[in-house]
Amino acid sequence: MLRFAVAGTPHSTPKPGGTVEGLKRARALGIAAMEMEWVQQVPKNPERIAEIRQTAEELDMYLTVHAPYYINLNSSEKATLVASKRRILDAMEMGQLAGAHSVCVHPAFYMGTDPARAFENVCAATEDILAQAKKKNLTINLAYETMGKGTQFGTLDEVLRLSAMFGIYPCVDPAHMHARSNGEWNTAKEWNTMLDLYEEHLGKSALKTMHMHYSGIEYTAKGERRHLPLAESDARWRDFLTVLKQRKVGGVVVCESPLLEDDTLVLQRTFEKL
Repeated sequence: MLRFAVAGTPHSTPKPGGTVEGLKRARALGIAAMEMEWVQQVPKNPERIAEIRQTAEELDMYLTVHAPYYINLNSSEKATLVASKRRILDAMEMGQLAGAHSVCVHPAFYMGTDPARAFENVCAATEDILAQAKKKNLTINLAYETMGKGTQFGTLDEVLRLSAMFGIYPCVDPAHMHARSNGEWNTAKEWNTMLDLYEEHLGKSALKTMHMHYSGIEYTAKGERRHLPLAESDARWRDFLTVLKQRKVGGVVVCESPLLEDDTLVLQRTFEKL
């Protein structure tokens, strides 16, 4: 089963807003999934987290988390590396308490480091993160995202290889891949190649539990600039949905369009009609 998620609280959520009211609003619109955007900081109030979980379970809402942006697992500064690991673990711990399935993470920046060396550094950090997660009995997925700029660690090959090494699965963002490559990854043939590589690294069954992001995107020769509404972009989103349908992909597609619930519903309704 493939669900379409709104990236954060819908714009039309009535006051006072917040995740719980956002879940209710999304469900009222017919949306059955949400990514909690913990991009500035991870909430720590256990009562709030419990309320989110209870609401999501009652409404049958599929949850994922976006971890804080302030993460760099390739940093040469010990304090930055320690803080990055802590933020990821906090997001995993609170996400699991909330009933989320997967935590999206922007893993690192190259910062002039050779990509092969950066891979080794991120690998070492991941080993430590997952060892600590195991001690905390955390089973929520750690999803490294494919990133939209050439300065960022997060090519499809990098996140797939890392995921295969540690028994996790990535957050695949075709819009980021499209921007990073300055226009590639925007055809049915390329998306089938993307899914072939995913299956090659993680197994065919992994296609049933994918964590994906999708939106229109503005980009330059340097990569991603900003997310765009579907109708204002060059995204061939109908073709993308057709490939997902044909390949019987399951899991969740998080719509990161600035229009939030509007474009989430466009994707969902189009997919249902295919």
